[in-house]
Amino acid sequence: MSTGRFGVPAAVRDGVVAVCVAAVLLIAGRSEQHSAADHEVLGYALLAASGLALAAGRRAPVAVLAVTGLCAMGYQAAGFDVPVVAFLFAVYASMRAGHRVVTVAASVLMLAALPLAALVSLHDTGEAFAQARGALEIAWLIAAGAAGEALRQAERRADEAERTREETARRRADEERLHIARELHDSLTHQISVIKVQSEAAVHVARKRGEEVPEALLAIRDAGREATRELRATLEALRDDGKAPPHGLAHVPGLVERARGNGLDATLTIEGRRHDVPATVDRTAYRIVQESLTNIARHASASTASVRIDYRPDALAIRVDDDGKASPDSAPVPGVGLLGMHERVTALGGRLHAEPRGDGGFTVRAELPVERTS
Repeated sequence: MSTGRFGVPAAVRDGVVAVCVAAVLLIAGRSEQHSAADHEVLGYALLAASGLALAAGRRAPVAVLAVTGLCAMGYQAAGFDVPVVAFLFAVYASMRAGHRVVTVAASVLMLAALPLAALVSLHDTGEAFAQARGALEIAWLIAAGAAGEALRQAERRADEAERTREETARRRADEERLHIARELHDSLTHQISVIKVQSEAAVHVARKRGEEVPEALLAIRDAGREATRELRATLEALRDDGKAPPHGLAHVPGLVERARGNGLDATLTIEGRRHDVPATVDRTAYRIVQESLTNIARHASASTASVRIDYRPDALAIRVDDDGKASPDSAPVPGVGLLGMHERVTALGGRLHAEPRGDGGFTVRAELPVERTS
C-alpha cells in the first residue's frame, strides 16, 4: 500500500476525501430550495453516493467517473441545485490515471446531459440551462483535467528520473567491476602463475630424481593451484555483464562432484518440492555451498561432508555438515569467507549459523526467504 509524505496510506487519504466531499454535498443540498420535495430522500442518497464513490477513485477511476456523473444527473433531476463537485474530483483522478480520451468524452457528455437532467424538475428550458451551467462550468472541467494531467506528467518524469539514476548507478558499478577485474588480472595473475609453474616444476624434478618432496613445497604448489582457481572465479564474477547465466542451484551438484574428486566423501540431498527462486537467492545459495566446501577442504581435515537443500514454501534452507576437527571448545575465528556469507544472507533478510557441532565437525545452516515465482 502506497503512503504519502506523512506516512498516511493512500486508501485512508482517499476515504477521508470521499467523506469530506459527501459531507459538503449534503450540507449544500440542505441549504438549497428544492423544486421537487417528494424526491428529497433520493436526492440526498445520490449526493452522499456521489461523494463516497471517490474512495475508489485510485483503484477504478473510470468507474468512479461514471458513477459520479450519473449521481450528479440524478440529484439535478431530483431538484437539487448543487455543484457537481464529486464529478470534478473524478475527472482529476481519471486524468491522473492516464484515461484522457475517456475523461474528455465523459466531460462532453456530462455538459450535454446535465441541462436535460435539470429540465426534469424545472420544466423550463432557460432555467434548466442556467442551473446546469451553475452546477458545472467548462472552466472547472478544464482546471480539474489540467491538474490531473499535470500531476501525471510530473509523476512520470519523476519515475523516469529514478530509472535514469538507477541505470547510471548500475553502469558505474559495472565499470568499477571491470576496472577491478583488470587491476587484479594485471597485478596478480602473472605472479600467481609463475609461483604455480615454478612449484609444480620443482615437485616434478624432485620426484624424477627420487628425492623426497618437502611438505612446504607441496603446500606452495597446492596453494598456487587453489589461488589460480579462485582468482579465475573472482574475475569471472567481476566481469559478469548479465549475458552469461551466473552460477546457481543448478550448479551445486557440480560442486559436490568436484569435492568428491578431491577425496572428500561428499553427498547432496534435495528435499521438498523444487520451485523457482529469485536470482539473488539462487546465486547466494550456490556461494554458501561453494564457500562451505572450500572451507572443509582447506581447514576441516574432514573425510565426509553432507549438503542438504530444502525447498520450503516460503524459504530455501541450506545445511552443510562435515566430520572435521572443529569442536565447541575450539571454535575457529570467522574468516573472510564466513563474513561474506553472513553479508550475503543478511542482505536478503535471511539467517545464517556457522558453528562447530556438539558431536564434532562444523555446520553451516542458512535460511533464505523466497517469494514463489511459479
